[in-house]
Amino acid sequence: MITDRDGDLSFSGALVVWTLPQTPQQIATRIDLSAVEQLDTAGAHYLAVQRNAGARLVGLSQSQAQLLETVSDAIPTPDPLPRPLIWWRQILQQTGIQVVAGLSIFRQLTEYLGRFLAAFLRGIRHPSQFRLTSLVHHCQETGLRAVPIVAVMSFLIGVVLAFQGAAQLRQFGAEVFVVDLIAISVLRELGILLTAIVVAGRTTSALTASIGSMKMREEIDAMRTLGMNPDMVLILPRVLALVLMLPILGLVADLSGLLGGAIMSWIELKVSPSMFLTRLSDISVDHVIVGLVKAPVFALIIGVIGCHAGMMVGKDAESLGSQTSASVVAAIFAIIIADAAFSVLFSVIGI
Repeated sequence: MITDRDGDLSFSGALVVWTLPQTPQQIATRIDLSAVEQLDTAGAHYLAVQRNAGARLVGLSQSQAQLLETVSDAIPTPDPLPRPLIWWRQILQQTGIQVVAGLSIFRQLTEYLGRFLAAFLRGIRHPSQFRLTSLVHHCQETGLRAVPIVAVMSFLIGVVLAFQGAAQLRQFGAEVFVVDLIAISVLRELGILLTAIVVAGRTTSALTASIGSMKMREEIDAMRTLGMNPDMVLILPRVLALVLMLPILGLVADLSGLLGGAIMSWIELKVSPSMFLTRLSDISVDHVIVGLVKAPVFALIIGVIGCHAGMMVGKDAESLGSQTSASVVAAIFAIIIADAAFSVLFSVIGI
């Protein structure tokens, strides 16, 4: 039985787990327990909470007081909250965490690049272990099927460059230099860069999804059980196909971009195809070499990031989706960073 008199509680009978739902939840100022005949650990916990909140307990017997102290000592004390960091320390802490995470991912990507090179050398030493059928299949998937979208995209880029360049160069009477603008832009930068971005968008996600789904179904573990090397079966054909096909796609993009620029120059500036070819022949071949040198590096970046993300997939579909989207973003970002580094390098060496 419970009696409440303006915050003063009086308990009688049993204060046990079965009667706790009847107890008031507000904090009392004084609790009289002289009439309590039965007390268990649940009731003692209730009294300990009340006492810690400031209530005064009276009328406890010796055994009840001992039980109350035992329960009070068993109640865990929360750890003190850490002092909030100063704003500049928070910035430094978050920056450090991001830097360490980035270095860890870079180390893992370097590991997968080494695994690809080791598998490539092993395939040269032991040609019987090299899977030519798989290489041809991935060359078709990553190269041949990407030709239409790469050609159309580069053609439209050439059209846009010619149209926009004509609008600006016409003001200075230098319309003929639109050929130099188109050729240098497409051959040196836009052709291979946009091709690599398109391939990164469609191929990195495909690599992550294919390898990740095999990881989810534990097929990679089954390969190791059967004595098959996943690097030879999964990583080598996919990355090598990219290394072989991306320069070819770059050439397709260059030709399509020049064709689009030539057609728009003929329509907009009345630059005939023969004059376009004459001006194009004056362009240094160094620009073509600069563009094609980037292709194998971009292919390695796309392949390594895609295979690494696929191997990082967990056992659930959510992990597969997050790794797929993250791999595409990481590949495109890495390609842009690598292209900027190439631009600085070629500027330093004078190419």
